[in-house]
Amino acid sequence: MVLATDLDGTFLGGSKTDRTALYDWLRAQPDVQLIFVTGRDPEFIAALCAAGDVPTPEYVIGDVGTTIARFDKARVQPLPDLEAPIAAAWRGLSDEVQDRLASVDGLWLQKAAFRHRLSYEYDDRFDRAALSVLDGLAVDLIVSHGCFVDVLPKGVSKGPSLLRLIAHLELDADRVLVAGDTLNDLSMFQTGLHGALVGGAEPELLDATDHLPRAHRCRHIGAGGITEAIHAHNLHPTPPELPK
Repeated sequence: MVLATDLDGTFLGGSKTDRTALYDWLRAQPDVQLIFVTGRDPEFIAALCAAGDVPTPEYVIGDVGTTIARFDKARVQPLPDLEAPIAAAWRGLSDEVQDRLASVDGLWLQKAAFRHRLSYEYDDRFDRAALSVLDGLAVDLIVSHGCFVDVLPKGVSKGPSLLRLIAHLELDADRVLVAGDTLNDLSMFQTGLHGALVGGAEPELLDATDHLPRAHRCRHIGAGGITEAIHAHNLHPTPPELPK
């Protein structure tokens, strides 16, 4: 089995009891491969793993799908061959995007180390229609969580990058579970892989995945929802114990 999971609100979400149960189970399963699929940057992921509270992933899809990497020697180490099309698609766009968005009220650049994307936060002054200043650029926009705007190379996001990694590793796609809770996770569910829409997921994500038969709507929040989905999809012969 492969668990490809978002972090905030998903793998890092839920009660401490549910998180501990899932994490301990993962550490005890040599036949389960863990992949982080997150909007977080490599520095954050390295610090998270160094703290020792979460199991260490084997691979990372970071920066909302624009980083594809192996996690080795306590570091996120990008895979150049897999990232080459992403880097090529982003080349020359960063400065242009920043210039065009500089005049948009209520929108500001996040404090993060960006590689092949830009991410912004916004407040109640922000008008989504103002993003039309990016019309004509080869970028995709994801507005999520009521406060974030991600600007990505066109056609690049969590789902397509995960599929590229799955193909590269020659994994059995039918044994992969994706898990998420916000609209920047939508492309993972659109892959057709088994899915865990964890409890507390954004209503917009639930609406957008309503027609997807493999996108299981979990009752439990965060890590508890992941455990619930492992059972629902029958993905492991000895799954972790269901949350109470």
